[in-house]
Amino acid sequence: MAVVLPRTTTSAASATAPARKAAAPAAGLALAALATLVWSGSFVTSRGLHDSVPPVQHAFWRWVVALLAVAPFGARRAWRQRTLIRRHARHVLLASLLGVATYNTLVNQAGLTTPAATMGLIMAAAPVLMAVFERLGGVRLGARRATGLLIACAGVALLVGGGARLTSGSLWMIAAACCFAGYSALLRRKPAELDGTGFLFTTFLAGTVLLLPVQTVSVAVQGSFHPMPATVLPLLYVGVASSAVAFFAWNKAIALIGATRAGLVYHLQPVCVALLSWALLGETTGPPQLLSMALILGGVVLGAGPRR
Repeated sequence: MAVVLPRTTTSAASATAPARKAAAPAAGLALAALATLVWSGSFVTSRGLHDSVPPVQHAFWRWVVALLAVAPFGARRAWRQRTLIRRHARHVLLASLLGVATYNTLVNQAGLTTPAATMGLIMAAAPVLMAVFERLGGVRLGARRATGLLIACAGVALLVGGGARLTSGSLWMIAAACCFAGYSALLRRKPAELDGTGFLFTTFLAGTVLLLPVQTVSVAVQGSFHPMPATVLPLLYVGVASSAVAFFAWNKAIALIGATRAGLVYHLQPVCVALLSWALLGETTGPPQLLSMALILGGVVLGAGPRR
């Protein structure tokens, strides 16, 4: 005897799919904004530890903390997918090298000589590189998204022209921006069968292993830093919040809305850094900074909408 399902079940299922599809962009934008806000604090942390924790040791212990934070959620999933991970080992290792081992080490190196606000300004160039990488990969940006990107870039240029001082660390930050953009482009091409949390754990593990040789050299040459609240608490912040939480949010955002669209939200980072500097350090904000923030916010709102 044939069984006929009630129409209400089919209708409910068909109604749920569009609702989920419509909610995905909003969730992706929110996750990208969360990651951007948390990462803004990490620039302040990198600058704050520049005279107490060597850059390589800062990066190494950051990822050790992050690995421990993600392990309860990702270790078992990574083990279950070990065959897939081996199959896509080149992709995983390249993502680990760019996004984990190299990017943060370069940021810490830049923090030795570069103010946190300037570091955030230079990193605002990363979304442009993300858009270039996506375009080279065949992704069409659309007129609206390209216009929003240009407006946001104009806001960043105004901030730079309004008094941002460049130091020798700027070159390290430019290299860091290139690494982060490459990492974000790789996320867009992550094999769909790889679990997101397992992939995150694997990249953290591989990145930590890649840092181990230079960590050993750093300790031998520079000596290890002294564990105290002033050094341990910031490392816990960058390990748990800026690494485990922010990278999970960013990776998920890339999966939902793509690198270019998430990169537009990333343009908010100079704004976040300026606001944090005002709230925590008492730095003043003048009319040029306010105008540039308005341009950045306008560009993000315009470009984050649907492609046209």
